[in-house]
Amino acid sequence: FATSLKMDCTTENASLSAGSYLFIEQDLEGQDLQHLKKGTANAESVTLSFWVYSPKTGTHVIQLYDNDNARHICQAYTVSSANTWEKKTLTFAGDTSGPFGNDANYSLQIYWWLFASSTYTSGTLATSWASLTAANAAVGQVNVLDDLANDFLITGVQFEVGSTATDFEHRSYGDELQR
Repeated sequence: FATSLKMDCTTENASLSAGSYLFIEQDLEGQDLQHLKKGTANAESVTLSFWVYSPKTGTHVIQLYDNDNARHICQAYTVSSANTWEKKTLTFAGDTSGPFGNDANYSLQIYWWLFASSTYTSGTLATSWASLTAANAAVGQVNVLDDLANDFLITGVQFEVGSTATDFEHRSYGDELQR
């Protein structure tokens, strides 16, 4: 990958005040998610794969948030080596409760948590779809912003139906436009 999204820490946040947090967010429109069959007995699982470069080893958290129904599911992943590119693949179960709106409004948000106060870490990580409880959103998340030298990067992000991550398709802008 020639490019990535980089979060450059410019303000150190070593002590987390109540209610503070930071994450990288991707919003997806409901009209683009209808094939997931959310809210039906045939709801599809999804797999998120990406490359991450983190200054911190340990637990990091991804959260999928259903904006239409105030529901969420989270997964922790482990960064084994600081400041090294690592590929991560996470599969999330389909949600049989509450469909996404079939419109241009954002229905699903993907959060790459970077730090979170106890407001978001004091419960039990929501590893199954559930009504949103803030305390269960980022349990175990390391503080990526505790040093000005910290940079967090992601690239090669794919979000696809099913439980298998396929190889990233490197398509040119022209190829994508033609499709």
